Amino acid sequence: MTTPTASTASPAGSAYYRNAPGLVALRWLMGAAERLWPALAVRAAYRLFGTPLPLRRFGRQGDWGAHWQAERWPFEDAEITLYRLRTGPAHAPGPAALLLHGWGGHARQMQALGESLAAQGLAPVLMEMPAHGRSRGRVSNLPQFSRALEYVAERLRAEGAPPGVVVAHSLAANAAAHAVSRGLPAQRLVLLAPPASPHEFTRLFAQVFGLSERTRAAMQQRIEAHEGILMRQFEPAAVGPRVRVPTLVVHDRGDSVNRFADGEAFRDAIAGARLVATEGLGHRRMLQAPEVLQAVAAFAKP
Repeated sequence: MTTPTASTASPAGSAYYRNAPGLVALRWLMGAAERLWPALAVRAAYRLFGTPLPLRRFGRQGDWGAHWQAERWPFEDAEITLYRLRTGPAHAPGPAALLLHGWGGHARQMQALGESLAAQGLAPVLMEMPAHGRSRGRVSNLPQFSRALEYVAERLRAEGAPPGVVVAHSLAANAAAHAVSRGLPAQRLVLLAPPASPHEFTRLFAQVFGLSERTRAAMQQRIEAHEGILMRQFEPAAVGPRVRVPTLVVHDRGDSVNRFADGEAFRDAIAGARLVATEGLGHRRMLQAPEVLQAVAAFAKP
């Protein structure tokens, strides 16, 4: 069995998959499938790669309080859950602020940022992607994230509240940059801890689950053929030159999931983009850090 090509993604980022329940059993099953039924191994890898891990635990999100209300919008074969302040975009004086959690995350992670933007006169709309949090669905992927964002943005525009700013974390930052590069009607863009190469996560995935390069490449081809888009089309070199709105990138130097160099790549690819480097916040703690909330709010203020 051939060995997967070495990944340039953060080695510590493999903890994302290594925390998956039953990893040893999954590795054994995938290895057996590769030896006995290679086509089945590709299908199983395709399904597993599209499953947000760790598996959802609805109770972890807690009580949103009386000021937030949830809406469920059917989308493709799943749904999107939106969380808005009860004064929502239909009533608030400012434009909408769309906030997107990362892969395996949930909307509650973006609540502090949403409330910070509300204090600046914006109307926060927190998106919970298909198969994440309380949104119905079993699998998702990066292209679907981008389509979901475009769909919600257009519906908000139809309501008379087009997004003034899009704030996206981790893999959703790739989706947001891609959507904005395609003309999504936002005036500003904030990318929090973005990965420069989603393609590299297929290599990370293959390494963790012990898959051969042949299986990994076939899985990637299956994803791209099904979605009608290549993974490299989400990378900074592809989207950056077409992003023509003011852009803020925030990345922690010690991020153990996406390298600090990934944030630098987006800064360099997007004309005029500004990079705010943090220290000691890691990949997710930045979403509640006062200095990050302040920087994002100041940048997004109309």
